[in-house]
Amino acid sequence: MVISALAPISVHAGRSFRPVGAQCHDGGVSFRVWAPGHERVRVATGDGTKTRFIVLEPEPGDPAGFFAGRDEHGRPGDLYWFEVEHELLPDPASRYQPRGVDGPSQVVDPRAYAWRAQDWQRPPLRGRVIYELHVGAFTAAGTFRAAMARLDALVDLGVNTIELMPLGDFAGERNWGYDGVMIFAPARCYGTPDELRALIDAAHARRLAVIVDVVYNHLGPTGNVLPRYSPHYFDPGRSSGWGAGLNFDGELAGPAREFFLQNVCLWLDEYRVDGLRLDAVHAIEDRSSPHLVAEIAATAHARGAFVIAEDERNDARIITPAQPDDPPRGAGRPAGSTGSGRAEPGGWGVDGMWSDDFHHTVRVALTHQRQAHFASYTGTIDEWVTALRDGWLYQGQWFRSWNRERGTPAAHLPPERLVLCISNHDQVGNRPLGDRLSDVVSPAAYRAVSMLLCLVPHTPLLFMGQEWAARTPFPFFTDQPGEVGRNLARHRLAEFRERGAVYPPDVLARMPDPQAERTFRSAKLDWREREQASHRGVLALYRESLRLRAAHPIFQSPPKSCWSVEKLRDAALALRWQGEGAEWLMITSIVPAASLEPADAELWELVLSSNERRFAGGPGDRKTGPGTTLWQRSVG
Repeated sequence: MVISALAPISVHAGRSFRPVGAQCHDGGVSFRVWAPGHERVRVATGDGTKTRFIVLEPEPGDPAGFFAGRDEHGRPGDLYWFEVEHELLPDPASRYQPRGVDGPSQVVDPRAYAWRAQDWQRPPLRGRVIYELHVGAFTAAGTFRAAMARLDALVDLGVNTIELMPLGDFAGERNWGYDGVMIFAPARCYGTPDELRALIDAAHARRLAVIVDVVYNHLGPTGNVLPRYSPHYFDPGRSSGWGAGLNFDGELAGPAREFFLQNVCLWLDEYRVDGLRLDAVHAIEDRSSPHLVAEIAATAHARGAFVIAEDERNDARIITPAQPDDPPRGAGRPAGSTGSGRAEPGGWGVDGMWSDDFHHTVRVALTHQRQAHFASYTGTIDEWVTALRDGWLYQGQWFRSWNRERGTPAAHLPPERLVLCISNHDQVGNRPLGDRLSDVVSPAAYRAVSMLLCLVPHTPLLFMGQEWAARTPFPFFTDQPGEVGRNLARHRLAEFRERGAVYPPDVLARMPDPQAERTFRSAKLDWREREQASHRGVLALYRESLRLRAAHPIFQSPPKSCWSVEKLRDAALALRWQGEGAEWLMITSIVPAASLEPADAELWELVLSSNERRFAGGPGDRKTGPGTTLWQRSVG
């Protein structure tokens, strides 16, 4: 559903508000901005040779501080500033910053783009296979247009959803995206707003859903203009960990909340994305009811979209329906049903959540790394089984890294609500060298956990390049101006030490400078690697595993009654599914010489092994680990 940019933006039943920023209509361009405490606000706009000023009038109502007006001669493409007490500022809700975040804003008409994929319907979360990518590093050109040219490769791989790392514009020419300050404006270094629409349109034409990663817990350290409009966007008594905390429940919090809810509407209405991934929800402080995150979920559900949260607390309330009659998108069961016979009203209604526990225990098992946040994991098969069976590992136990309890029970949750990975931008990039899992474990072990990930009952997430064991790193990179940029490398090293990440001195000495352009360029995927013998087999394994997942609904978020996970000896685990007139058995072990065969192997047919010659590039042993095997037999 696409809502006119001129209409009041409906959040959910009983709640609506007028849009902010510049809105195009047949009679020019209207402007609206919140600047409480200021006496005069004007728009300064023109063609570069002559500037005209439009006085914005204070709007009546509570809360005060909104200014609005119309430029009868305005049109798309106009550059403009808000003049606040004689200071020229970019629009905080700018749809495009062609000259950078400190430059003038540009009027954009979202209605002008002619969408081609008119038959596309937003899918539920259930059945998604997500591919996380950074637009700037996904291709050599690093643009929306260049990313379009690689969509067919993702379809061929077998994923059905792409997740774009944050797009809100930022200071400088390169950034992971989590330092955005113009959250309504796609980063100009990737292309124009219509080029982003074209990327999303092309994805939909190929039956690929699109998720955008959004950051509502902080803004970047440079280029943030919100405090110059009002200090009430922030709470001086709070820190997000990355800067001043936002004001979602204090004095004059209403317009600040609306600002971020309107950003939700922008991605869903003006860009037709299918879902949002919320960064670091645990850093969004809000004591009001409903919580801002619950309002975001309701906003998305009203449009048929879904929401995935990143939250380190393992709190099942976040992915519990808000009301008994409001199931998450794609829950696949009656409203209020938990699978355990208990009603579960009163949650935030988010559809899914990243579950880092699975990644962490797998990483510890494969690498024996026990520093920083990995200190709370042992990597045993028992941990793997619990994380798979219950969605996450910590459900109220003592968490050594926090020195307190962590988590709530999650076994009753449908598996699609938990997003599992063996690699993501954080787990690669938040290492000094940005090295990938495939760089530090054996090829056989990497294939084993890759196949396991592709067939788990949960929602799998892949990070760009992992499907061919890419050799390009993904280090942390930025282009921050001034003092922030000059001190960034030093602060980065201090952060590793503060978090207990004890890396050898030679590794820290080799950490690339986050500010250097060569660091960013090193992160760009080398698509030529896919044709090399050492990478072709891994890619073939991912394709075949995801083909099986797509071909058999039993692998796509099955009901709890249809699957189970168990420990097989100390060195292996088994996943079992039953349905479609067949029984399936998957065995995974990362221990050399561990058996990958069922005890009654003569009754089963081997369907797939991660150690087949076509994947291993040699006569890999299909009967012993490290490896993963998939077996099938008829029942009934």
